[in-house]
Amino acid sequence: MSGNKQLPNLAIIKELELILDSCALELTPVDEVWPNLYIGNVAVAQNRKRLQKLGITHVLNAAHSKQGSIGDQSFYGNTCVYFGIPAEDSDHFDLSLYFKPAADFIHKALRSKDGKVLVHCIMGMSRSATLVLVYLMLRQRLPLRDALRRVVQKRAIYPNRNFLSLLLRLDEQLAFKRGLCPLL
Repeated sequence: MSGNKQLPNLAIIKELELILDSCALELTPVDEVWPNLYIGNVAVAQNRKRLQKLGITHVLNAAHSKQGSIGDQSFYGNTCVYFGIPAEDSDHFDLSLYFKPAADFIHKALRSKDGKVLVHCIMGMSRSATLVLVYLMLRQRLPLRDALRRVVQKRAIYPNRNFLSLLLRLDEQLAFKRGLCPLL
């Protein structure tokens, strides 16, 4: 039975990858993908002057404590509020455990006075992009495909297939819940 479920999911994953492939943008260090919400790489996150110039007030590190990623609240001092998620960009890491905390952090940050959020991992393509998509799905009520289309207009992203599967599952859960109660 699980084999039958995998085939339709793979077809949907490939459809989502076509949306990702439609992006004509080059990968840059940082991009604003939603008002006051940025996706970037680790180099931008570790450049305090660049963060100050962008007006970043909050940093969500989706590669906390991973090789090549320094940063914690003490690194940023009182210039930024920091939240770290020790995610692995792999085919087995369950990033969904962090979906709600990440979306809540971003939402609270954007609602704060002059709030600007940088979500980063190492490259700013998979882990960080997945968490921004989750925010758009949970807090902005965008279906997954719409969230993908919005983000790829602003930044080259490419969540791995595991993360796309987790996003797809979230999209299905949200569609079901909203079908029962449109206010959700």
